[in-house]
Amino acid sequence: MNIENLHQLFLSAKGISTDTRSVTKGALFFALKGKNFNGNDFAKKALSSGVSYCIIDEVQAPTDKRFILVDDVLQTLQNLANFHRKYLGIPIIALTGSNGKTTTKELVNAVLTQQFNTYATQGNYNNHIGVPLTILQMDKTTEIGIVEMGANHIGEIAQLCQIADPNYGYITNFGKAHLEGFGSEEGVVKAKSELYNYLKQNNGTIFLNNEDKKQVKQVDDYQNIISFSSKKNSDHIIKLQNELPFVNVKVDDVYIQTNLLGYYNFTNIAAAISMGLYFKLELDVIKIGIESYVPKNNRSQIIEQNSNTIILDAYNANPTSVEAALQNLEAMKGYQKVVILGDMFELGSDSSSEHLSIISKVNDFDFTKAYFVGTHFLKHQQEFTFAHFFKNVEDIKTHFKDTPIKDTLVLVKGSRGMALEQLLPVL
Repeated sequence: MNIENLHQLFLSAKGISTDTRSVTKGALFFALKGKNFNGNDFAKKALSSGVSYCIIDEVQAPTDKRFILVDDVLQTLQNLANFHRKYLGIPIIALTGSNGKTTTKELVNAVLTQQFNTYATQGNYNNHIGVPLTILQMDKTTEIGIVEMGANHIGEIAQLCQIADPNYGYITNFGKAHLEGFGSEEGVVKAKSELYNYLKQNNGTIFLNNEDKKQVKQVDDYQNIISFSSKKNSDHIIKLQNELPFVNVKVDDVYIQTNLLGYYNFTNIAAAISMGLYFKLELDVIKIGIESYVPKNNRSQIIEQNSNTIILDAYNANPTSVEAALQNLEAMKGYQKVVILGDMFELGSDSSSEHLSIISKVNDFDFTKAYFVGTHFLKHQQEFTFAHFFKNVEDIKTHFKDTPIKDTLVLVKGSRGMALEQLLPVL
């Protein structure tokens, strides 16, 4: 079956299913493979659960006309998404970067949805499977698609661009994230810049933070750029008014008060404003969109609990984002401050030195107490006497049950695998 015929089946189906535990009746089932599963083994179950067709790459017995045999299920899913993207013919905005891409995606969506019917990446559907599934959620009512792209190896963003074919793109920043896969900070720059390279090759539009010298260098002399900054040499001028505790900005004579913490969120906000202006939204409408966004899912959430104020930023962590969070905490006045940091993952050979560097930076700040959780931090316990070290979350939970924190501003930050939100009941 060619991709055009498969697309016709898709248009008449009830969406896409990839997991028989959550099958939608009438959907197309794609029998994807992973390290620990093979969707082909569940194809018959999918049919019995009510899907319309099963796309498989291993012959099933007995045969059934609802089995569609292809060479590679994943490649077929990606090809279908690309065909559907061209069928829709709508503007697609692609977002990537080391830090802040999900927050930026949510802000851009909050702004553009004020005037357009948008569809944005849900959850963490930002990889080689998630991006095609995101595109296949869009339909003829969608006016603008907002696609988050994640990667931990060179070449992945380029592949995702081939699938999504974005018209517009923005890179939040180049930071110390996924060093294990990228090899170095230079590798991070090379990998993330694959988005800009694709847009330059296809005459797309780049949104550019004009104050980020690394990004300016990557776009070189490309002309199709919409720039923003707090200075005068940009298409859109967004002024930072205040960052403590929440970021407030000014555009022309319009003040926008956000629900986001820290200077590191300023560029995320500025990018969303810049995109809103580009798509001809009035500033008052942009203001409504930005001010309506409240962080969730363990991303810089402010939680008032017992006598403590908790900054819960436990969705992810890397050296760049941790340092920014520490600087923001230091700038907040009038509090007793405690830091709880969990291990940072996927740093490869740089892991030991980066964890050591973070402990040293915490020591330089005037925090009341510091707690480090995880085996990567624990390796450096003997080198620092100012802090408390714990092997895992259960150990530190026990500590706080015996020695509770009171009347304190608490930063909780770590990689997703640490699940530091489990500490909330004891803080």
